[in-house]
Amino acid sequence: MSRIPKAEYARRRKALMAQMVPNSIAILPAAAVAIRNRDVEHVYRQDSDFQYLSGFPEPEAVIALIPGREHGEYVMFCRERNPERELWDGLRAGQEGAVREFGADDAFPITDIDEILPGLIEGRERVYTAMGSNPEFDRRLMDWINVIRSKARLGAQPPNEFVALDHLLHDMRLYKSAAEVKVMRSAADISARAHVQAMQACRAGLYEYSLEAELDYVFRKGGAKMPAYGSIVAAGRNGCILHYQQNDALLKDGDLVLIDAGCEIDCYASDITRTFPVSGRFSPEQKAIYELVLKAQAAAFAEIAPGKHWNHAHEATVRVITEGLVELGLLEGEVQALIDSEAYRAFYMHRAGHWLGMDVHDVGDYKVGGEWRVLEPGMALTVEPGIYIGADNQAVARKWRGIGVRIEDDVVVTRQGCEILTSGVPRTVAEIEALMQAARV
Repeated sequence: MSRIPKAEYARRRKALMAQMVPNSIAILPAAAVAIRNRDVEHVYRQDSDFQYLSGFPEPEAVIALIPGREHGEYVMFCRERNPERELWDGLRAGQEGAVREFGADDAFPITDIDEILPGLIEGRERVYTAMGSNPEFDRRLMDWINVIRSKARLGAQPPNEFVALDHLLHDMRLYKSAAEVKVMRSAADISARAHVQAMQACRAGLYEYSLEAELDYVFRKGGAKMPAYGSIVAAGRNGCILHYQQNDALLKDGDLVLIDAGCEIDCYASDITRTFPVSGRFSPEQKAIYELVLKAQAAAFAEIAPGKHWNHAHEATVRVITEGLVELGLLEGEVQALIDSEAYRAFYMHRAGHWLGMDVHDVGDYKVGGEWRVLEPGMALTVEPGIYIGADNQAVARKWRGIGVRIEDDVVVTRQGCEILTSGVPRTVAEIEALMQAARV
């Protein structure tokens, strides 16, 4: 069962329905089962919005929220109990379980949805739905609407308006409750242990996938069913490929390893990046770049607090990195002019972070009314500056080439500033070297 209390799911549904106009309905489908190849399925992962409102872990389900409905506002369609299928695929909640365990006011077999749902939609003026995100479900919804339209001469009233559910729901998801932060802390703790394990296991002669295996082991041992995203284990020049995922290159003395990996607990993600030397000791150039990125991250942390806007942290990293690149001789010119011309983007080409939650790149607008969003308590985000000097970059001295460094942590905005959820992984050069050297004794 989910670590989020049943009462919290109920509060979320009430809060969403309170924002809906009178005489409306919200309809949301569960994630479909994804086929890996032929008759092999991917491990099932529920749609984040569906999970957020229900905690219901099964496919082939649909939620309908109907404010003011006399016989109950929360209706679920789901699979019936089926002993033969459950023998093969595992237990199902069924309609009784949907009511008893997941708080539905009414539950019907998913096989009856074509007969029942048009009647629930009929007479409602507005339909809230996640338009465009599930084309197959959009078509089914139009079929139900057309059933109602076909009976218009008999007095049936089809809805007048369709509204994207995303805007209301995703703004809610942006603010994490205490229960959500607790789950995210758990995911962060497991992921932190996995990164420590990878650092301790690292040796020249292993392969990137050797360290990925360490990550997966600690994730699963900690109770995580899956990584939150495809793990990046990038050695040497691969560390300069932002979304590298081959994870099959040899680890060599003298190279850095960049690991960007995090697990998921109850559909809540963690997202950590650490960069460390295969040998356990940074070279002078690696250390200089690493400490510059670390300084940029610290500057970003200082800009995350209520009243600060989303871009303050990114702007802080840009200034620190540009100043540092000039000091190291990797950029030439006046710092403000280099910032204005975005010259730093040759080495630092991504933003300093993203929202974090049920999706690793979580939902929520970064701008409101054309202005950067002001941070508020409960918002969760990553802080991940980086510097990447391509192995073939002829514009810099050879000693710098092939160095890719990113340092990423997860934070939650608090009333005073921010809480770093992922502080269980060493971050300084001294801490990383001490950890790795101790593992080699």
